[in-house]
Amino acid sequence: MNDGVDFDHDAVLRFEEHRAHLRAVAFRMLGSTGEADDAVQEAWMRFARTDTAAVENLRGWLTTVVSRICLNLLRSRRHRQEDALDADLPLASAPGAGGDPESDAVMADSVGLALQVVIDALGPAERVAFVLHDMFGVPFDRIAPVLDRTTEATRQLASRARRRVREGRDRAEADRDARQRRSVVEAFLAAAREGRFEDLLAVLDPDIVVVADEAAVATGFSGREVIGAASVAAIFNGKAKAAVPVLVDGLAGAMWAPGGKPRSVLAFAVVDGKVASIEAMNAPDTIASLELVPFDR
Repeated sequence: MNDGVDFDHDAVLRFEEHRAHLRAVAFRMLGSTGEADDAVQEAWMRFARTDTAAVENLRGWLTTVVSRICLNLLRSRRHRQEDALDADLPLASAPGAGGDPESDAVMADSVGLALQVVIDALGPAERVAFVLHDMFGVPFDRIAPVLDRTTEATRQLASRARRRVREGRDRAEADRDARQRRSVVEAFLAAAREGRFEDLLAVLDPDIVVVADEAAVATGFSGREVIGAASVAAIFNGKAKAAVPVLVDGLAGAMWAPGGKPRSVLAFAVVDGKVASIEAMNAPDTIASLELVPFDR
């Protein structure tokens, strides 16, 4: 690893002691394993050319160096409008997956791809401030010189980034929950259409409650209230052949709409991956007040 630079064995050892940490920092800032390796290699080149004998905190010094390199790369990338997130970003191949405890923790699922996508939406300065402070515990007074900002301005950058990351994670979690609810409703409808009684039971909460309006009861629904998975499964087993999944006021549901006109709507409450309740609505006024959007929109 000389790259045309004179160095001694002790210098290599001193740098290698911090390589995993630097790769983890660079990856979180850049979102790209290749660019992270390039940034760490550039940090090595600068380290090898610099007399660091008097540096008391080499880890901090190297973190500052690699942070400045990453900041320059981020600014350059932004000008080029490049999307830096690796298309093949499995966590197992990212820095730190090879057994280093610190970088393994950094690359764990809890701060995995979803978080990296959110971080990638931050501006360069916000990104550096957030990653260094919130993910690696670097004090603001050490981050400020990297960004050429005051300590207070750096603190505000990190605060703004933290808020944006939190909002992004909340949106991602809501999207995950919505996808799960849709999946459960689709599984319910498929089992109902095909008459798979056991599969119906599998997606129903044991204490499920189905409530029907008077119009639904008048058109043949089994009472205003039905309780229990077995009873509910018996009602829908082999039925709902023409029902289509829809969002009912933003939540997963289903409707029967002969000729394109909704005649019956089912609103589902899904809790912990099970259908906890169903509201059956046939009253024209009620249906007219609902926002019904097909899943595939």
